[in-house]
Amino acid sequence: MIARRLRWFLDRSGLPYEVLPHPHSRSSAETAREAHVPAEKLVKPVLLEDERGYLMAVVPASTRLDLGSLRTQTNRDLELASENEIDALFADCETGAMPPVGAPYRIPTVYEDSLSGLRDVYFEAGDHEDVVHMRAGDFLTLLDGSLHGHFSRRSH
Repeated sequence: MIARRLRWFLDRSGLPYEVLPHPHSRSSAETAREAHVPAEKLVKPVLLEDERGYLMAVVPASTRLDLGSLRTQTNRDLELASENEIDALFADCETGAMPPVGAPYRIPTVYEDSLSGLRDVYFEAGDHEDVVHMRAGDFLTLLDGSLHGHFSRRSH
């Protein structure tokens, strides 16, 4: 089921989206398989932190976050947030299923530039059995005002 805050945020945006159920999955690669979605169109968040607070980096599931590159581009000494911190911040989501939209959780977001080249995107809805599908342009509208750059590398 779609996370409460995410649903509120999406509905308030007025942008079209659909929620697609899929068999339970435990990773972004498995989610892409189970939802029959190309991994490059599945968008995943990585929650980071430093002394200035949290930052959500949004990248295609077919890539890995290049933390060094992101640190350089943001001029921040970012580290991965702990599972306990993530669970506390995303209390309406199942562990490991946070959506790649920081605004409803008051978390600043940066996104990978390659997302702007996509037609459609899919992302976790807050559980391990649903993905949200949107046009990529509409998804980027949700991230309006966010910083962006090139800070991911293709996974092997």
